[in-house]
Amino acid sequence: MLLVLNVVYNGKVAAHVAREIHRSRSWACQWLKRYDKQGMDGLKDIPKSGRRPELSVEIEYKIKTILKESNQGWTTKQIEEIIVQNTGVRYHSNHIYRIVRKWGFKQKVPRKIHVNSASQEEREEFKKRPVRYLWVTDVKRKALP
Repeated sequence: MLLVLNVVYNGKVAAHVAREIHRSRSWACQWLKRYDKQGMDGLKDIPKSGRRPELSVEIEYKIKTILKESNQGWTTKQIEEIIVQNTGVRYHSNHIYRIVRKWGFKQKVPRKIHVNSASQEEREEFKKRPVRYLWVTDVKRKALP
């Protein structure tokens, strides 16, 4: 919108406006062409093609409710098992991380403790512990209308 306002209505040069908003000239030209062809509708996001998700909306909702109803956190491995039980689809743990973040959950990470305040025994025990991530509901995030 800012690009179109400055170029079309204020008569500025597209390259200068693109530089001001930290974008490339080609990006500016593409948006101006879309505006010329389609008007204001051309400035809306166009759905991109791509691989369809393997989880249906109903299954996604079912898994989200299972995770929300629980009072304890979930590890990524546990979430993977739930997905496999309900759908038979296996995802890589990195992708499960992305999916769970998209659903509005966030990682529950233990608070940091100063290293110097811990005893030598506590430090060694901490190093031996396996890395595990827990997922919890992000209660501060509000649903979009």
